[in-house]
Amino acid sequence: MGDAVLLDRPDPEAGEAAWDGYLHLRDNPAGVTRDLWHHEAGCGAWLVVTRNTVTHAVEGAELAEAAAREGQA
Repeated sequence: MGDAVLLDRPDPEAGEAAWDGYLHLRDNPAGVTRDLWHHEAGCGAWLVVTRNTVTHAVEGAELAEAAAREGQA
């Protein structure tokens, strides 16, 4: 889905390049990442999933609402 971090949203009038970067350009690190996933086919919850992009191992998951309350998302 995408990085579980807050992104700086461009101004509505910022221009095409700023919005393209905001919508499409993300870091793709090797190793442990925290991603925002939507459990669309199930309960509809948003989750923060900790996973390793090298081994494909899922190391943990929590409700995004809980992570936001704890200041981790």
